[in-house]
Order: sequence, then C-alpha cells, then structure tokens
Amino acid sequence: MRQSMTGFASRQGQGLGLTWTWEMRGVNGKGLDLRLRLPDWVEGLEPQVRALATKALDRGNVQIGLKLASDGTEGAQRLDAAQLEALLTAMHEIEEAAMARGLSLAPSTSADIVALRGVLTSEAAEVDVARIRALLLSDFEAALAEFIAARRAEGAALTAILQGQFDEIARLVDEAAEAAEARMPQARERLRTQLARVMENAEGVDEARLAQELALIAVKADVTEEVDRLRAHVTRARALLAEDGAVGRKLDFLCQEFNREANTLCSKSGDPTLTSTGLALKTVIDQMREQVQNVE
Repeated sequence: MRQSMTGFASRQGQGLGLTWTWEMRGVNGKGLDLRLRLPDWVEGLEPQVRALATKALDRGNVQIGLKLASDGTEGAQRLDAAQLEALLTAMHEIEEAAMARGLSLAPSTSADIVALRGVLTSEAAEVDVARIRALLLSDFEAALAEFIAARRAEGAALTAILQGQFDEIARLVDEAAEAAEARMPQARERLRTQLARVMENAEGVDEARLAQELALIAVKADVTEEVDRLRAHVTRARALLAEDGAVGRKLDFLCQEFNREANTLCSKSGDPTLTSTGLALKTVIDQMREQVQNVE
C-alpha cells in the first residue's frame, strides 16, 4: 500500500510507577531523517528505538519524542522498630523525670507516636531500568504501528489525488492530439509559405544547409513525439504508483519529464487552442509534483 511521508501518532501508557506519552510526527524529506528526544537515564532506549524506526520507515523527516513522569504512587510505609523502641524509651524517661518533679504530662496516643519523625519510613521502589526499557519499547512498537497506519491513510488519499491527476493529464494529451490534428491544414499552409521563403533565398546556398533548414521547419511543426512521450509517461506513472516500496523519487523525476514535454509542446504549438491545452497541462503537472513530494 502506498504511504505518505506525512503522519502523526500519540500513545500514552503507565506502569512500574511511571506514566509516559510517545509522540511521532512526520513530514516529507529526501531521505530518512530521525530526530529523537528521549530521557537519557533509560539506558539503551535510543538505539533500539532508532533501529525499529529505521527498519519500518524508508523516507521522511520524523520526530520521535517521549515524555516520562512519576505516576504519583509512593513506596510502601513500614514501621522502624528500632526507632520506635528508642522513642518509647525516651518518652518513659521523660515521664519519670516529670513525675519526680511533680509535673503531669498529657498522655500520648499511638497517632502522636506514629507522626513522630522516623517512626514510619517510605521504602523507595528500586528502579529496574531494563524492565522500564522493555515496557517502553513495547509501547513504542504500538505507537510506530499507529504512525504507519496514519501514513497509509494519508497515502490512500494521496493515491486517489494522483490517479485523478494522471487521468486529467491523459485527457489533456488526447485534447492536444486532437488540436494538433485540427490545425494540420493551417500548419501545411504555413509550412508551404516558409518553404517558399527559403527557396526564394536558396540561390547559392549550400544544399546540405538548405536540407537542414527544411528539416528544422518540419520538426517545429510536428508535436507527435511530444504527445507520444506524454502518453508513455502517464502509463509509467500509473505503474509506479502501483508498485510496492518507495517510489517517490522516481515519480519526482518523472514529473520533470512531464514538464519538459509540456514546455516543448507549447513552444511548437503555433496554435491558440494547442497552446491553451499545453498551459493547462503544465498547471496539472505542477500540482501533481506538489503531491508527489509527500510520496514515500
């Protein structure tokens, strides 16, 4: 299936105390240019992401970004028995000292004791970079698949546009052929006039040079080759669009050939109708080339 180089995908995930968002954006480019923005602390992630993207994509300027954050969960709370024992001993000594001096202290609740610093501690989860990397890579493969699907959807729309432009070029080429045929009586009369003008001034002229001039006049009046080549280009363009793999560069080169033949047809027309058709051809060819720039 034909792919466009334009596409976008965004995918969110959560796990191992983290939340993340993958984003991929693609536009047209001469080759494959990957620009990655990934967290440095996930060691080994970037080369594997780059390898997966390079294997799946042929052309385009593609930006790949990953945003990582904590999911807000904290480590499990545990009671520090040693710290609790030390605090209870200290509290007992304080109460005895107070009683010896005739002081009465308010009773402490368990909530008061737990709230004291150091009684409860948070167990920080150990960071397992290998597991995090594997989880992120798995989610990136899904994001990459979504990105490719987006490019294929864009490619399907692009294919329909190009096929319509091929049809329009083929129609205009047929119109040019009909216009060339219709102008033949006038073209013959013009050719006779030009030949007569040459013959009037042919005295003393080298015969080889005279033959060249006559041949040049005839060639300038004939657009058969241009029409035939334009038709051949349309056939080739349809075949390329149906091929598997990257064909964008080939189509871009073919657009140049289309334009060259249209220019020549206009320069040789000598007829308002044929010139108008040639200009219409150039317009459609320019529009086609703009679309071809996005074909992978």
